[in-house]
Amino acid sequence: MDDQAATPILDTLTAMTAASLIESNLDPHTLMVARLAALVAVDAPAESYLLNIGPAAEAGLTVETAQSVLVTVAPIVGAPRVMSATRKIVDSLGVVALALSDAVLTAAAEDAAKSRAAQADGSNE
Repeated sequence: MDDQAATPILDTLTAMTAASLIESNLDPHTLMVARLAALVAVDAPAESYLLNIGPAAEAGLTVETAQSVLVTVAPIVGAPRVMSATRKIVDSLGVVALALSDAVLTAAAEDAAKSRAAQADGSNE
């Protein structure tokens, strides 16, 4: 089995996504708003939200915008679907937060140490 045949589903999904991006005339922000609404509508798994967090952030999609999308689609898709989407989004953000937490905590600790060192140097003069 060659490498291409080893991931036919992922390859197909990647090709479909690339084609939709190429064919869309929407700006990146609007595209991600539409994708979020579609994910909610189809009751997508948490992994789908996780895959879209990076592109959504790059497109400038804010938490407030995501909340507005959920409120907007609620009358159409229903409260259970919106609640399911909310849980999955939070779960996905938790995965991202856990992945980033070590780096953020380390950077914060380093900044605090530098600040304390600078204050100590200033008080010794």
